[in-house]
Amino acid sequence: MKRKIITIDEKLCNGCELCVNACHEGAIQMVEGKAKLVSDKYCDGLGDCLPACPTGAIEITEREAEAYDEEAVKRRIEKKAKESKTLLGGCPGTMARRIDRMDEPVKKGVQEPLGDDGKRPSELRQWPVQLHLVHPREDYLENADLLIAADCTAFAYGDFHKDFIKDRVVVMGCPKLDDNAYYTEKLTEIFVNNHINSITVVKMEVPCCNGMVSAVKQAMLDAKTILPYQEVTIGVEGIIK
Repeated sequence: MKRKIITIDEKLCNGCELCVNACHEGAIQMVEGKAKLVSDKYCDGLGDCLPACPTGAIEITEREAEAYDEEAVKRRIEKKAKESKTLLGGCPGTMARRIDRMDEPVKKGVQEPLGDDGKRPSELRQWPVQLHLVHPREDYLENADLLIAADCTAFAYGDFHKDFIKDRVVVMGCPKLDDNAYYTEKLTEIFVNNHINSITVVKMEVPCCNGMVSAVKQAMLDAKTILPYQEVTIGVEGIIK
């Protein structure tokens, strides 16, 4: 059958793997340092991988291709999820995992729990955190209190872990430098494929950060689900506005 499907120009591909992470169907994989379409039946032709490619190596073309097979895609995703749990090698940035932490005891005279070295421990409970790298069907997203944060907020606000990451699943991105349309699509998939308990958006006071808010709200509309929502703005001097 003739249909729309992606085509990858190997000469333009720089091997960054961003398209692999952006393809929700698992239709693209790296072969000898270049992105390859695994099989026509895994590609839905919608082109979620296009905005992720920094070199313009991917385009949508109309050609003779095997029909998109949604059931085959589901089986492939399930297989890859099982393999990722036992995979020992590979890029750490693309390997999803939970991080189990023991609650630290509160030291005498100290209001916040500290480690044995007197330092406050990390509250991060999952990996990865970049929205581009988070698969919308990761099991840690189910029943999550979701923190959606602009990158700069974690640097500007000193108690970011204690006040925002604690007890939440966190995804981060830059609404100025990244593709907000892609963020909207990714968040929509997350909302559709998981039961999310609540959403907290943390952004900087600068105008470009409003793109993160817009992406989240549009994603809720596209997913046809309105979730408990709160929004926090951090000033450039590091205080909550």
